[in-house]
Amino acid sequence: MLTAGNGRWGRFVYRHRIAVLVISLFVVALSGLYGRDLADRLTQEGWFDESSESVAASKLADATFGRDTDSDVIALYTAPPGKTVDDPQVRAAVTGQLAGLLRDHPDRVLRMDSYWDSALAGQFADDSRTYAFASIGLHGEGSATVDNYLAIAGDLAAGTPGAGPAGTTVELAGLQPVVEGINTGMQDDIRRAEMIALPLVALLLYFVFGGVVAALLPVFVGGMTILGTQGIMRLLTGHIDVNVFAGAVVTLVSLGLAIDYGLFTVTRFREELAAGGESESGPEAAAKRNHGGPSSTPDRDRRVEEAVARTVATAGRTVMFSAAIIAVSLGALFIYPNGVLRSVPYGGISSVLLAAVLSVTALPAMLAIVGHRIDLWKWRRFARASTEAEIDRGIFSRLAVRAMARPWAVIVPVVLGLLLLMVPFRHIEFGGLSEKYLAQDNPARVAQERFDALFPGFRTEPLRLVVTGADAAQLSDIRLQANVTPGLTGPFEPAAPTRDGINVLEAGLVDERAADTAIAVLRGIEEPDGVRVMVAGVPALERDSIHGLLEGLPLLALLLVAAAVALMYAAFRSLILAVKAVVMSALSLGATLGILTWIFVEGHGAELFDFTPGPLMFAVLVLIVTVVFGLSTDYEVFLLSRVAEARANGADPPESIRYGIAHTGGVITSAAAILIVVTGAFGFSELVMMKYIAYGMIAALILDATVIRMLLTPAVLKLIWRPRSPGAAAGVVVGPETAASGAQAEKT
Repeated sequence: MLTAGNGRWGRFVYRHRIAVLVISLFVVALSGLYGRDLADRLTQEGWFDESSESVAASKLADATFGRDTDSDVIALYTAPPGKTVDDPQVRAAVTGQLAGLLRDHPDRVLRMDSYWDSALAGQFADDSRTYAFASIGLHGEGSATVDNYLAIAGDLAAGTPGAGPAGTTVELAGLQPVVEGINTGMQDDIRRAEMIALPLVALLLYFVFGGVVAALLPVFVGGMTILGTQGIMRLLTGHIDVNVFAGAVVTLVSLGLAIDYGLFTVTRFREELAAGGESESGPEAAAKRNHGGPSSTPDRDRRVEEAVARTVATAGRTVMFSAAIIAVSLGALFIYPNGVLRSVPYGGISSVLLAAVLSVTALPAMLAIVGHRIDLWKWRRFARASTEAEIDRGIFSRLAVRAMARPWAVIVPVVLGLLLLMVPFRHIEFGGLSEKYLAQDNPARVAQERFDALFPGFRTEPLRLVVTGADAAQLSDIRLQANVTPGLTGPFEPAAPTRDGINVLEAGLVDERAADTAIAVLRGIEEPDGVRVMVAGVPALERDSIHGLLEGLPLLALLLVAAAVALMYAAFRSLILAVKAVVMSALSLGATLGILTWIFVEGHGAELFDFTPGPLMFAVLVLIVTVVFGLSTDYEVFLLSRVAEARANGADPPESIRYGIAHTGGVITSAAAILIVVTGAFGFSELVMMKYIAYGMIAALILDATVIRMLLTPAVLKLIWRPRSPGAAAGVVVGPETAASGAQAEKT
């Protein structure tokens, strides 16, 4: 914890500002250089629950028979107008193309089955013989398989009508085209955030500060955080699989928070600098400021040093607490065995802590160098800092006073409104990776939907039964029981000949949203002595992951609550305040989840936001829970730190609350606006799962920075904050041993 003694750190940074800045830039640049190939090292692995039966069964089947490659790539051929896929010219051209793939890419193409293989003719074409397909299996696993797909995709001449062999149209469906579409979307999202969000944030900050220099400093810290995070993530890829989804989430959170930290720090520095300049008054001081004098430069330098020291001791302390809260919230994801969820906290914690460290090292060093030139190239209308009297007359001060005047009149309707927003959450549904997460006109989605409609009996994501230790009679009985499972596209068929006493049977599902019923029936099959029947396949992998995540939610909530209570108590020595913060965060989170369900599952606004309604991506839920909960608690720390300062300086409870709201309202609103801009860049994603996160965070930020922080918080504090006894120096929120006493000591 940063305490009053950390004024020494601010003075150290001031006195060694050049060295601190140079070292910071060198380390960040080195990290960025090391991480320049990060995009190539992100994977598509880690979506499933490694502790589940379905994963164990899949590993056993893959180790025995090799990876199931039937659904890697489906090349769907449409015959030219007036012809069929049986036309000799079409047959010769297509078979020549497929043979060329095998010949030219033996290290990438493992196997191939097509309509034009006589044994499969009846299964791989529609009745009109207008459409036929080839199943292309690829070498490798994970990212290597996607790379192999990209290497052959160009040779298939897909995507342009009539550009295929003999005038056919070729569309590519299957697992790898869908995964590659998601991967490309994620990388585009990251680039969009870095290339578009940063300039927009700089423009927004210009209107916040009214000066170019002050506006660019937080953006510069954000850019340094991005570079530094690239190296950290690159280092992690050498030890764990870092999913491209996790990479996008880390970029979103770390970039937004880094700029927010810069905003809080620069705002506090300008405030401290102005206060220091106003401490000298009279004609003689004015002459020094306006015309210079023997002691004007040393005085100005001293004021800059004091402003840097105070900024680090106050805003810097709050930033470090904020980073701790976000880090602990993200760390709660370690309870899950899913690789994608475990890679988020590894990267997120590292990048958030980096943002905090830069905010108390590189940024104060830059402030020390800039000094009174912080408002250089300013727009006078916006650049002038508000005086204490103007802040006291401002809208946030008036809101706080009105909320405290009639607290119950504020609390009841606000809480009821938030509870009402939670109602749609009862209709929540969860799903796994799907082509429907891609844009409606994405070629992989179009091809997959057309293929599913043309060949409903052939599923690229079938259910699989992995049976061990069964003889022929027992296996036949197991198949009979399995075939009565509701919702199958057809009976279970062997996927490969028996090997080492292991059999794999597979069948498609008509509707994967009914997978739970089918999986329950299959897991209820009676196992003969010495026989094991395990359910695998993508539907089972996804449902096991969903149930694992839901079963872990109570523990996740307990960890988040315990961490928030502990950190808030450490900051303010108040159990009541800690509990209040948790309740506020829970209200914000519940309302956000209700809004997400209303939009993305129930489909309100689907045309406006350009997405297909459907189940919520299962990994997104816990990410939103941790990130939104952490951000909500984060803003609570920023606000109450100023309340604590006012209380330590002798203000009574109502005045301390008003002061805290008045002096943080504008900053918190600006911080929320900045995060909305950053997350808004992801809101333009073609991927529904990223829209979930972006719009979820936007909804949470709007709720938190307005009704919760500016109305509900002062009303609740007015009710719960009472002096310990008449004339007591502190209330339940802040005790004499807290941050407030540190603030008083620092001021003294």
